[in-house]
Amino acid sequence: MEWWKQTSIYQIYPWSFQDSNGDGIGDLQGILGRLDQIQDLGVETIWFSPFYQSPGQDFGYDISDYTSIDPRFGTMETCDRLINEIHKRKMKVVLDMVMNHTSDKHPWFLESKSSKESSKRDFYIWRKGKNKKPNNWISMVGTPGWNYDKSTDEFYYSNFLSFQPDLNYRNPKVKKEMFGVLDFWLKKGVDGFRLDIFNSIYKDESFKDNPFSFRFFPTPDNHDEAFFQKKQYNLNLPESFQFAKEVRKHISKYKQKPFLVGEVSGSDSVLKSFLGEKADGLNLVFQFELIHFEYKSKFFIDLLEKNEREFPAPFTPTYVLGNHDQRRYIDRLGGDLRKAKVLSAFQFLARGIPVVYYGDEIGRQEGRISNFLGKDPIAKMNRFVPLFLSNLLGIYINRDNCRLPMLWDDSNEAGFTTGKSWLPVGKFKISDTVSGQKKKENSLWNHYRSLFHLRKGNSVIKEGNLETKSSSHSDVLCFERKLKEKVVVVYLNFGEENGKESIPKGSKLLYQFGGAEVKGGDLQLVGHSGAVFEFGLRK
Repeated sequence: MEWWKQTSIYQIYPWSFQDSNGDGIGDLQGILGRLDQIQDLGVETIWFSPFYQSPGQDFGYDISDYTSIDPRFGTMETCDRLINEIHKRKMKVVLDMVMNHTSDKHPWFLESKSSKESSKRDFYIWRKGKNKKPNNWISMVGTPGWNYDKSTDEFYYSNFLSFQPDLNYRNPKVKKEMFGVLDFWLKKGVDGFRLDIFNSIYKDESFKDNPFSFRFFPTPDNHDEAFFQKKQYNLNLPESFQFAKEVRKHISKYKQKPFLVGEVSGSDSVLKSFLGEKADGLNLVFQFELIHFEYKSKFFIDLLEKNEREFPAPFTPTYVLGNHDQRRYIDRLGGDLRKAKVLSAFQFLARGIPVVYYGDEIGRQEGRISNFLGKDPIAKMNRFVPLFLSNLLGIYINRDNCRLPMLWDDSNEAGFTTGKSWLPVGKFKISDTVSGQKKKENSLWNHYRSLFHLRKGNSVIKEGNLETKSSSHSDVLCFERKLKEKVVVVYLNFGEENGKESIPKGSKLLYQFGGAEVKGGDLQLVGHSGAVFEFGLRK
């Protein structure tokens, strides 16, 4: 089985992970100093949010040079050393790659906007407006997608923020340049790419108006209908599905067998289109249902059964609880660490790839930075919307709050920096930090460590098929993983009440948490606990 189908992914947001020089911003040298701890946690693949050259208006997702390191984070020499040191520790490296757009400070765009006759004019999407916008397309953040450029009296298109102009992939030269960027990093040994808003790559070449929709608020797994518009002509075009296959084919020649995971949104049929009918498109896509979970066993049963039905082998589901754009999952649980253990156990033990956002392993709390004071450009756009109101409406418009610095220890600035952190660390206790939790046997960090290592060392959990099973209690989720003659059975109690389950004879207990214990051949599950067993099938 391909390595990427068995891995676990840990996302590092470089701005907030570890600062080494006291300027308050995380950097590559700081990450280097934490690699042993990441390895000890059991991480198999590290995904880095962008650290390329950038003005930093969208904190790295506005790239001005794809093959240079932003001085905030270090040098290319440090980056090369980071890649080598990760590989020495038998871990993999995944870089964020923003193929959809560049910064408006990128030399390509500066040249493109300099004149209608520029050799780079067709690198971006330019249209005449005739005193109004070329069509009604709305960006993914709810603003008009067209931006007027006075110097050439035309509009350029951006499907995210106005300072992030979209590249024109109908121009073969753009495709060639971007494939060259992928080659640059693959030759350095990078093991894969996370592709930012990949479903936005192509736009309809006839520039038709999008139809009206009654839906306003987008969700993490669906931007297709939002802001009263069905985005029929600027998201999820068939050409983007085909392009996924082209990118997959292009990178397949490299010896490290790199993989692609796409940030896309839409129905399951749309996601499968990005994966390819023959699983020859993107290797993986992020599936975001888990981000807006209901903490009930039925929700997780339905999700498992849906994924087994819609994404059977050779497709591989992904289980994502959070990222740099979403509210911290511990806040959605009201800070309940018991529930966090159950939820993370589900994420690691189901068939699929668990994706962990830095700090999730310690229950890093959401910040309380008001939209008015936010550094996030989306927060600035919505600065007069009170934080409580945006939370009440279920919209997330200040991403600063999920990007707070990592809590390493109880020293100044939680061990993140010796200076003043770029975002406030906030109030914390020693029990909230990595160093505090490592010393406590039943801490969330030690629970995550157990899950990382359990999954890493068990072929049934990494490769086996999945089947849900009935349980004796409505709050208990039970499922089996099977590979050849071995079976792993998982019990997770999502309720407050105790439950009792009969376990198969000859079972070996692999892991238990939350107060679950075996008594007299039965499994006693207290509220919000779980256990994992393994047994062999009789021949």
